[in-house]
Amino acid sequence: MKKWLMPATLALLLSGTLVATFARSEYLIPWIWMAIIVPVGLFYFVQGRNSAKTYLPALAVIAITIATLANPVTLAFFRTSGDWNRNYPKKFSSYQELENFVGSQDGGGVRIFTVLPPVFSLGKAAEGSDFTLDIGDSSAGIADDYSTTNVQVEGVDEADIVKTDGTYLYVLSRGRIVVLLANPAASAKILSMITLEGTPLEMFINKDRLIVFEAVWGNQVLPSIKTDLMYLRYPELTLVEVYDITDRETPALLSKMEISGGYFSSRMINNYVYLITNMAIVYENENIVLPWISTNNETKIVPATDIYYFDNIYYPYVFATIAAIDVQEGKLAEEKVFLTTQAGCMYVSPRNIYITHTSGRTSNAQGKEEWITNTTIHKMSISAGGIEYLYTGEVPGQILNQFSMDEHNGYFRIATTTGDVWSGNAKNNIYILNEDLSLAGKIEGLAPGERIYSARFMGNRVYLVTFVKVDPLFVIDLSDPGNPKVLGELKIPGYSDYLHPYDETHLIGLGKETTESPDGDFALYQGVKLALFDVSDPENPKVISKYIIGERGTDSYALSDHRAFLFSRSRNLLVIPITLVEAGTWDWQGACVFDISLAEGLKLRGRISHADPAEKEPILDPASFVIRSLYIDNVLYTISEGQVKMNDLSDLSEINAIKL
Repeated sequence: MKKWLMPATLALLLSGTLVATFARSEYLIPWIWMAIIVPVGLFYFVQGRNSAKTYLPALAVIAITIATLANPVTLAFFRTSGDWNRNYPKKFSSYQELENFVGSQDGGGVRIFTVLPPVFSLGKAAEGSDFTLDIGDSSAGIADDYSTTNVQVEGVDEADIVKTDGTYLYVLSRGRIVVLLANPAASAKILSMITLEGTPLEMFINKDRLIVFEAVWGNQVLPSIKTDLMYLRYPELTLVEVYDITDRETPALLSKMEISGGYFSSRMINNYVYLITNMAIVYENENIVLPWISTNNETKIVPATDIYYFDNIYYPYVFATIAAIDVQEGKLAEEKVFLTTQAGCMYVSPRNIYITHTSGRTSNAQGKEEWITNTTIHKMSISAGGIEYLYTGEVPGQILNQFSMDEHNGYFRIATTTGDVWSGNAKNNIYILNEDLSLAGKIEGLAPGERIYSARFMGNRVYLVTFVKVDPLFVIDLSDPGNPKVLGELKIPGYSDYLHPYDETHLIGLGKETTESPDGDFALYQGVKLALFDVSDPENPKVISKYIIGERGTDSYALSDHRAFLFSRSRNLLVIPITLVEAGTWDWQGACVFDISLAEGLKLRGRISHADPAEKEPILDPASFVIRSLYIDNVLYTISEGQVKMNDLSDLSEINAIKL
């Protein structure tokens, strides 16, 4: 055996790795390793084939090398460690480097300010009020069938202001969490109330755990980098409280976490909640206030050396904290902090988190000054509370909301609008990205002069609604990621703000009806429109049923919040909250209940209002506005800030009503 072979092999590996790194190649490092180790292993095998002590280790080296470099997790490590062009995050080496970096961005970038407290009411029940809580004895019913929060991705729960587990109902109302026995409806009642410290935002239910997010403003005294104490006036915090609700009549606080920054969004997968907060860059006493997390009154300042950053970021800068919480244990599983741009939208699959932000700049590429927008995508893997940053990508244009994004069979799909409608240069695009967020395929220039109003990815298709004067519904085939193509297009008056799957070949659209203006230059919004689309023939999509609610000014919370949209195909049920305008005035607010089927289309089953009929103008009381609906077995529950009403689904007769 040649004595020089092993040192030579190590030297080749080292030099090859350095070359690949400085070449900024994505796969050069693993391929150089493969090209060197496998031949060397074969040489050992051939030279020592008569000695098991030599050829068995050689075979093992070859097998381990191939298996390691064929593993996507290992390749991800090589890609992120060697691919500088992808703007992979780095950590600051010191506080001073953080301060210098922030000061060098955008001509200084940071605005020094003192954050003032907002004026708000926490909405807690007034002391000395005449409200009394009658708990009493009762037996809880176990539902065979009940609705859950309308979410984008199956298996990825989204927080909301109302939750149910089929037996109990949990409602955020007037600064409290109200826990009700909901099933059976005839004996429904309030079991307990939890008064919250901050302004409640939304919550999750996980078995016998309740997780609530609150916005808190208050005085905080924090350790300083350069001085003993730093006094920050009125920072915004996100308070996370986990309650043990094993006994629904006496919920017990299990843990309390304060995370610096305002609440952005969250998701829950199995027993883990993934939460994102954004903390503005703030100076106090010439120091940058560092992010922190306080768990059960023990505060941990995140040192600058634990903060990730990117070479190219855009103002406004924030410290984005991504935290994973084990909800059953009530403990923080992991957190990562990034100095980045204010987040815009978030999409979460069972395996990954995608966070986007949009940036703009002027360009003279076409011989004239033009404003160019781009959307940056940050991808992180998540698993059992673990968080790992993977890739950064970028596409032209800006996205509308979370439904403009989707992950399918390893590809990330995203719909964007470039340009501006008012300038007449708007165009719409679909980009399909590989696992590493490199471009796999695209289709650009759809509906010139219009912008995206809604998008829905369903398997190998995406349905896209754009609008200026009419509503084109595009059916786009994504089965070949490298070559997406438009299959069909339908043009009808109005538009859809939200698209919801009815089944694999039919869609429900919720939006506004429109009429053409007298001069024909634009469209005038009218009432709320529900439409049922047939896309079984993708080249010829059509509307098989539609229903117009009210006149111009009629609105629905579901137009901007999909969680207010209740649909059950098995029950032929669709419910949306409506603020009705007729004859030019507000006429009614409540829940519109529809029958929906392919055979019969859309038919109004009835309406449910929480307004007090004794009031002369009950519509003016926001506490009576129906904001959510759900069903448990054959009972429809509608929820406003002031009431939960229960109606029989078969005829909408009232069963019970509980004041909150």
